[in-house]
Amino acid sequence: MESKPQSRAIFDESDFPMSLVRRTIFAGTGHDLNELARKPLIAVASSATEMNPGHKHLHELCECVKQGVWSAGGAPFSFNVPAPCDGIAMGHEGMRYVLAQRDLIADLTETHIRSMRFDAVVFIASCDKIVPGMILSAARLDLPAIFVTGGPGSFSIRFSPRFTGSIAHRDYNDLNDKLSCATCATCGACEVMGTANTFQCLAEALGLTLPGTAAIPAFHADKQVAARRSGERIVALVREGFTARKALTEKAVRNALMTDLALGGSTNATLHLPAIADAIGMELPLSLFNQYNEKIPTICAIAPNGPHGLLDLFRAGGVPAVMKRIAGDLHRDALCVTGQKMGDILDAAAVADPEVIPDRSRPHAPQGGTVVLFGTLAPEGSVVKQSAVAADMKTFSGPAAVFESEADCLTAIREKKVNEGVVLVIRNEGPKGGPGMPEMLAVTLALDLYGFKRVALVTDGRFSGATSGPCIGHVSPEAFSGGPIALVRDGDVIAIDIPGRSLELRVPENELARRRQEWKPVVRDIPPGYMERYRRHVTGAHRGAVLT
Repeated sequence: MESKPQSRAIFDESDFPMSLVRRTIFAGTGHDLNELARKPLIAVASSATEMNPGHKHLHELCECVKQGVWSAGGAPFSFNVPAPCDGIAMGHEGMRYVLAQRDLIADLTETHIRSMRFDAVVFIASCDKIVPGMILSAARLDLPAIFVTGGPGSFSIRFSPRFTGSIAHRDYNDLNDKLSCATCATCGACEVMGTANTFQCLAEALGLTLPGTAAIPAFHADKQVAARRSGERIVALVREGFTARKALTEKAVRNALMTDLALGGSTNATLHLPAIADAIGMELPLSLFNQYNEKIPTICAIAPNGPHGLLDLFRAGGVPAVMKRIAGDLHRDALCVTGQKMGDILDAAAVADPEVIPDRSRPHAPQGGTVVLFGTLAPEGSVVKQSAVAADMKTFSGPAAVFESEADCLTAIREKKVNEGVVLVIRNEGPKGGPGMPEMLAVTLALDLYGFKRVALVTDGRFSGATSGPCIGHVSPEAFSGGPIALVRDGDVIAIDIPGRSLELRVPENELARRRQEWKPVVRDIPPGYMERYRRHVTGAHRGAVLT
């Protein structure tokens, strides 16, 4: 295959004198232009930053990738994309800008790589919106591409003399121990199966990483080895003509969905997998999650579903070992960037610790973690992580306590104006109404810290992948678009039936029609700029909050 399918245009002399301009500018980089004229140019797109532990170490991985590229006969050139951290953005206006950056990252990497005529790309990232954004870019570009995950980090509790083997805060009574279950002690993504680690794992399930590498801890020497090997492999992918969409197929997306359910992954998978599917021309309706969660169990008890962390998953065999447990349902002929079929990779995989990755006959939960609820309150769907909901709260009904924002609800909890038995409704926090569909983690944490046991939460916003309890998000249509959630009033009865997959508003249709006559959308004031355009063009959560 052509070793410079895109970058040959940079060194082409047929458009002299413009070719001379390109060469004179490129000469300022200090590279041997005759050497570059022979080698494929490899983009290394990294989200390295000093601002959060998930990405603090990615500069080193970037250098390892570049070493691998050079050694294999390519020429690497790195660049950075934004690296938003949901945790640092939590609880203030910054959270409205986090989900929106997924699509910005996709746009930035796509446009930069196209404009600079790179022949291939290595993506390096760890956290929530960056990994899906880069996968979106890979799908659009359809160039040779490979993913290097930054890996999980470790929580402080692992270094405590009171460590019981669990990283779940609910397994400790002392407040300092509970805090240690959320305190990052090392570089790498927060150790729970939140969105960051979910999508690092799903990058592997999609066939975009070297097998067995997604769950390698950020601080482990093997992570640097994997980065160098990935740099070597990307050059081979150029020469083989193996582009991203040979791995990113409908079968691969379905494999990723099933792996997500088996891992007990983040509810945000219902945003990002449909967006990735859309990028390859595939429809992924939310109802598909329900079709699969009936047959794919939650194999692993990884926090917030149970006591284990990502470090336990790594030592137990990583993503291939989990996929091996459900191999009979997976599409074995889906391809990996190694050129192997997924079935061959899984045949060679081994489970090193069956307590962490149990046999399918004794899973953590009999069904997949993510469930989509439909009904009169959510005609287009809503999402809950059933694997993190107590058995006695999987069916629940109660009067609504309605709040027009997360901040209003949080104030009510602090002022002890919330009682057991209610269904908290937070609206105007969807993709358009937020805008940006912010996470409601502050409210879920407050409910936990104040000891509430019989309170449910329903919102058109979203939750952290680490959220537990009867927290139902992504209610669609959202309030801003006139969905039924916009018409709920204090005291209305809301019925939640997770086993029955329903979310019902017990209000007569004629009363809702009357309320609709009086309804007006709540339009939040936002600073001028990107979010104004985002609000105009973003779709609903049920479609992945993609831009049109």
